[in-house]
Amino acid sequence: MQSVAKLKNSPHPARKMRLLADLVRGKSVNEALSILKFHNKVAYAVQMEKLIKSAVANWEQKFEDADLEDAGLIVKTITVDGGKTLKRIQPAPQGRAHRVRKRSNHITVVVASTGAVEVDEYVDESNEAND
Repeated sequence: MQSVAKLKNSPHPARKMRLLADLVRGKSVNEALSILKFHNKVAYAVQMEKLIKSAVANWEQKFEDADLEDAGLIVKTITVDGGKTLKRIQPAPQGRAHRVRKRSNHITVVVASTGAVEVDEYVDESNEAND
């Protein structure tokens, strides 16, 4: 039982956002949100916090019968890919110009229930044994 949330064209470099993604990957949702809440890269952490909350809300919509506290949600996968790069010109001395690259990124978060992942894997193995 998992759900996905995506954020496209976030105006921050992917390399810096990956540092936050590495901190919360594999953690429980509550632990990940508390890590992001108190991290010193505020602009990056706020966007990732909203994205994780969105993934949890998507999970609640998808599995209305399941209880959120009993599910034990974890951040199963979080990927940060490079997005569009805006190319700008910065004036330089003696009539020259330097190129400025404003990078962006795409973030994908997958939130999964710990108990349901084990049950789904067990069901898949039993179906293969019957064939």
